[in-house]
Amino acid sequence: MGTLYSYYHWHSINALDLILFFIAMFLFNMAVDINDNYWDYKNATGDESFRRKTNVIGVNHLNIHLIGWLDFSFSAIAAIIGLFIVYRTGLPLLYLGLFSFAVGFCYAGGPWPINRGPLGEFFSGFTMGYVIYLIAIYINVVHNPDVILNFKFYGDALLSSLLTVFAISNLLLANNIADEQEDINLGRKTLVYYLGKANSIFILKSLYVLGYLALVCSVILGLLPKLMLLTFLITPIVYKNAKAFSQNPIKKKTFPLIIKNLLLITLAETVTFIFGVIFNF
Repeated sequence: MGTLYSYYHWHSINALDLILFFIAMFLFNMAVDINDNYWDYKNATGDESFRRKTNVIGVNHLNIHLIGWLDFSFSAIAAIIGLFIVYRTGLPLLYLGLFSFAVGFCYAGGPWPINRGPLGEFFSGFTMGYVIYLIAIYINVVHNPDVILNFKFYGDALLSSLLTVFAISNLLLANNIADEQEDINLGRKTLVYYLGKANSIFILKSLYVLGYLALVCSVILGLLPKLMLLTFLITPIVYKNAKAFSQNPIKKKTFPLIIKNLLLITLAETVTFIFGVIFNF
């Protein structure tokens, strides 16, 4: 999406640094998932059933020390690649990268893990939906003299990414809704803990609506091509899946519907964006 945005507005693509970024991003994304499971396992000292029956480390009898070294290795390689790209593109990427790394490590680790509090939905959606998108745009346009990195540049990128941001936030929100009792047992005080299940479900539905409104606004302002309005063709499926989950929020039965919503939305956005770039409409 970030690459398509860069090409649509400025016909700018920085292929080498973009490929390196995708490698680093992929490695660090895996590191964050490893870190999440690692600290969930370490912190679940009062719930052995979670360790044995739910956490992937306990279920598969994995070596916890080996998992820790794997996490460190993926993170270190991603950081080295990231610093090389910073050397080639400039300091703004360093700040965006440091923010992303901080969120990744603090999501499950540290004294106050993000995923054990009420801000997980914000940080996951904002970081994965906007910051990664913004990094891709920045890498592609940084050497283009026609691009001015001002408040409008960052604001336009944010508005055009909000449908993705909210869809990602809803993934964690739905996960926390389905895991409400388990999270309480594990001492997690997520957004659902503070707002209750009914209010959280209302927010989940509202975020989908706000995301589509942001898409419409982005098209009206010329930030995204008009063909991206074809993304609305999947709204009946998104609505049906969200409704089914809301009526019966169970992790193994209906939570996969929210995963499908995220896949459908991002896939529809990407495909329609490609056609918008090809036909310049």
